[in-house]
Amino acid sequence: MNTAQSLVALVTAVGCFAVEPAAAPPLLKVKRVYIDKLSGDEAATRIRDMIINALQAANLFIVTENADRADAMLKGSAEDQIFTDTFQTSEGVDARASLGAGTGASRNSSSSRAAASVGVGLDESQRITERKHEAMAAVRLVSADGDVIWSTTQESLGAKFKGASADVADKIVKQLIADIEKSRRLK
Repeated sequence: MNTAQSLVALVTAVGCFAVEPAAAPPLLKVKRVYIDKLSGDEAATRIRDMIINALQAANLFIVTENADRADAMLKGSAEDQIFTDTFQTSEGVDARASLGAGTGASRNSSSSRAAASVGVGLDESQRITERKHEAMAAVRLVSADGDVIWSTTQESLGAKFKGASADVADKIVKQLIADIEKSRRLK
């Protein structure tokens, strides 16, 4: 059997199977979402509220407070930390030289003395402390069957006109929007 005959046989064999249209990606089936309490520090509750606000503003889903009515549940963890970042440097150059000579005599006193000294020094130190605010969240969208259909992890040190927590919430929703659009294009 030559190559052309092999190709015809393969095409014929493949043609025998019925090809079903691809099912819609699970992310596109979600219409109603429940946002579960996020684990983490006390700021996780505020980040959850910010995620709810950002989802509402995006009009992606109906956000429900009733978990039983939801097609999917957003779960995960979040935290918001304030810390001080310290940067400290110290540089120095130092050089010293000394030279001395001396002679002495007794009764009629003859004496000779010489001395020299050189010194150079340069020291520089710098300490910078900066208060920083960082928020992070790792969330996943879980279908009613318990399958993870989407997940993301986002971090922020804050944005120009919003805090770190609000920026993380916005980043989560923007990533979700981008992934939904990507699923729509693949469909």
